[in-house]
Amino acid sequence: MLRFKNLGSGSAGNATLVEAHCGTQVSRLLIDCGLSVRELGKRLIAADLNLEDIDAVFITHEHADHVGHARAFAQKTGADVWMSKGTALACNLAEWDLGPEQFNVARDGEAIQIGALQLHPFTVPHDAREPLQLRCTDGDVHLGVLTDLGHGSSHVVQALQHCHALLLECNHDPALLAQSSYPGFLKKRIAGPQGHLSNEESAQLISALVHPSLNLIVAAHLSERNNRPDLAQSLVAMAAGCQASEIEVADPLLGTPWFKVH
Repeated sequence: MLRFKNLGSGSAGNATLVEAHCGTQVSRLLIDCGLSVRELGKRLIAADLNLEDIDAVFITHEHADHVGHARAFAQKTGADVWMSKGTALACNLAEWDLGPEQFNVARDGEAIQIGALQLHPFTVPHDAREPLQLRCTDGDVHLGVLTDLGHGSSHVVQALQHCHALLLECNHDPALLAQSSYPGFLKKRIAGPQGHLSNEESAQLISALVHPSLNLIVAAHLSERNNRPDLAQSLVAMAAGCQASEIEVADPLLGTPWFKVH
């Protein structure tokens, strides 16, 4: 069994929990750690878990809302840490004071086995040193996690073919972004090819990924200022061929309930 729960998705901090069951074996991965250890602990307790239940943390890239509290988490729990070599350099990992063999290098196209859970990292276009996103599987079903990228490259489309569930960035509505109080350079960065996906770009990506066994789409990383859930749901649903109410949305502060991938 494979299931996941977003713990927070937005500029205030990102973290997603993925859990795989195989017989009596249970493996848990934390994707990104932009929440403080205290806050993360509170949200895990609400999910009937605690910090020590996490086997490993995978850092997608070095931006603070994704890696900001990973060092404290890793030092407190001793959990394995996975990230690309470029992300490690950007994070000054040498200063993290991790335990022996606690750090592991993740690479595009190289599978990672964490107990019952297998990860397939892939590179994405984003303004970071060597950003990676993930395809996760228990061997039977597949979850695609794609929360920070500027456009849906052919490599991204190939990496996420035939997933049963997707946690997908729907960052902004172009009109709301253009009208916002953000400075011009920031608007340009967000809307650029190395920035973040607009609702329209997310819908285009869904059009390339939709197939009969894709039965769950969770819109994530919505800008609190430059987007609205109904706008994202409407466009993504149109691309997926379903009702807007069938598109789930990760709350920036509260995340989501548990979702089983099937």
